[in-house]
Amino acid sequence: MYTQYPLPQFSILLTDSTTWYTKNDLPKKKKTIIMLFSPDCDHCKHETELIKKNIKQLANSQVVMITTLPFDKMVQFYKDFDLAKFKNITVGRDTRFFFPNYFKIHYLPFLAIYDKKYKLLKTFEGTPKWEDMMEYL
Repeated sequence: MYTQYPLPQFSILLTDSTTWYTKNDLPKKKKTIIMLFSPDCDHCKHETELIKKNIKQLANSQVVMITTLPFDKMVQFYKDFDLAKFKNITVGRDTRFFFPNYFKIHYLPFLAIYDKKYKLLKTFEGTPKWEDMMEYL
């Protein structure tokens, strides 16, 4: 079960369509939030708005937003939410469909919060309350 293991190696394709982002690219000494989302999901859109609204509270965290949906939908989502202006948000496509299998996801958005040493602290499926999430950040 994934809860027993640290954040695994991963590779996602970024919105520029040529750069691959991996676990090795994560900032050191920051918590990591993995958010699996669908660009078409209203709950995912709501969660993205909450993250943007509370970005100052996430200054010591890196948010990695990952989708398996088509590249063009991901890029449109990235543009619609103006995510390029947030240095601690990374958006990419999981071309190998690694994360949905790894986490055995049933509902989106799915969030996994890891500490600075990549140990899993908590997962959330669906739309968590912001206060519940902040308890782990």
